[in-house]
Amino acid sequence: MKSLYSRRFFLAALASTAATGACANAPDRSLKPVMRPGADRSGPDGDVRPQGRPRIPTGEELVAQAGLSGVVGFQVMDARTGEVREALNAGTALPPASVMKALTGLYALDVLGAAYRFETRLLASGPVAAGQVQGDLVLAGGGDPTLDTDALAGLAKALRAAGVTGVTGRFVVWDGAMPRLDRIDAAQPDHVGYNPALSGLNLNFNRVHFEWRRAGGRWTVSMDARSETRRPEVRMARMTIADRSLPIYAYRDAGEFDSWSVASRALGNGGARWLPVRKPALYAGDVFRTLAQAEGVSLPAPQVRSGGPAPGGRQLARHASPPMSEMVRDMLKFSTNLTAEVLGMAATQKRAGQARSLRASAQEMERWASSKLGLTGAKLVDHSGLGDSSRLSAAAMATALVRARGAGLAPLMKDIKMRGPDRKVIKGHPVKVRAKTGTLNFVSSLAGYCTAADGTPLVFAIFAGDVKTRASIAREDREAPRGAKTYNTRAKALQQGLLQRWGAVYGA
Repeated sequence: MKSLYSRRFFLAALASTAATGACANAPDRSLKPVMRPGADRSGPDGDVRPQGRPRIPTGEELVAQAGLSGVVGFQVMDARTGEVREALNAGTALPPASVMKALTGLYALDVLGAAYRFETRLLASGPVAAGQVQGDLVLAGGGDPTLDTDALAGLAKALRAAGVTGVTGRFVVWDGAMPRLDRIDAAQPDHVGYNPALSGLNLNFNRVHFEWRRAGGRWTVSMDARSETRRPEVRMARMTIADRSLPIYAYRDAGEFDSWSVASRALGNGGARWLPVRKPALYAGDVFRTLAQAEGVSLPAPQVRSGGPAPGGRQLARHASPPMSEMVRDMLKFSTNLTAEVLGMAATQKRAGQARSLRASAQEMERWASSKLGLTGAKLVDHSGLGDSSRLSAAAMATALVRARGAGLAPLMKDIKMRGPDRKVIKGHPVKVRAKTGTLNFVSSLAGYCTAADGTPLVFAIFAGDVKTRASIAREDREAPRGAKTYNTRAKALQQGLLQRWGAVYGA
């Protein structure tokens, strides 16, 4: 239970940096549907005028009101029959952003199964005598994207309970269960925590906590692998304060550690943020060594071994991840990029053997989605949607979700509340939505399942993207470029307007 709580702690920290579902710039009146007998339907656009109620805007009118640059494409379908009820630019392929994770979730559930768990193991290459492992101790990763500091602490306790106090050989960290990738998307700034490295051994979503304080005219800095209850110091990620204004953060691969520097003129009196880890196996080994020391187990510095077959030896302890269904649910709720990439890669490995890159694995997912879900015209470069070179149309996404309706994805998706022009949740709103959001700078998407006012099940996808403006943003400015927040706010308001329209028009 403690491990689950800690994982929620990290997920909540991730979610705190994500865009919210705000609804500013919504239409100037509530679209809460109040359907009555005798409603007048007129025109192919589904224009509805309930008796005594204002006219509900068409989808095209809502798009025009939103004032979004670029392209907006959407499609809504009857979930039972697959009939297209309404569409606009539905065949235009746009970056799907994190809506991609819905496909990845389906891929992982189908190929690996809802009960699948990753395992992290402690192995001894020789017997234990007088408290000493006679040989090497191996921390063997299984790719678990949810492994956290508390889970490692549990392994350290189990190691001590097995009578181990030290080793005569090496402390080896094995990350060969998956390829090691330096980052998910090379186009992102170096310092953003949502773009970490990936390997067969991951920890804390491969992020390290950087904190600074100023007192007496001097700064103190720390780098730790904190959980809800533990804050072990990290040696393999180091920070220095540089006398400069820009760049705010700079990264250098120093071989045996991640070397960071931060601009002194950008620091106030104190603060903290999560930074990505580029050497995840070394990070896990570093933290485990500290936790083992706290349990009275002395280990030498970790040595990373990548590739080759899984190590053998006597198993001293193991940690299992939550089941796949739970990992998919959390991935869809908190939009964790690392989880999506690991689940996608793991599914590809079972289906077709180890992929050399995210693009190769995503292409295998394309083939799966084509055969299983009838997905057409997709170009996927990863499993998380972080890479903006991926292309997917609203028509293709909605059609895939119709075909996947019985796969158990909807209950794992996030509950999207209906909101009024004041951004407040409309309590008791008859339209119910479970969907996956997606946000990149100047890209916003939403796709999922909608229950209309009368219970009619609908499936929808809404994609909005100004690809040209996004491409013009300098790499170092991609964390929060000017205009991106306004674009996202307007796109969220449009999504609300469309959903409330469809819930009224097609649920009468």
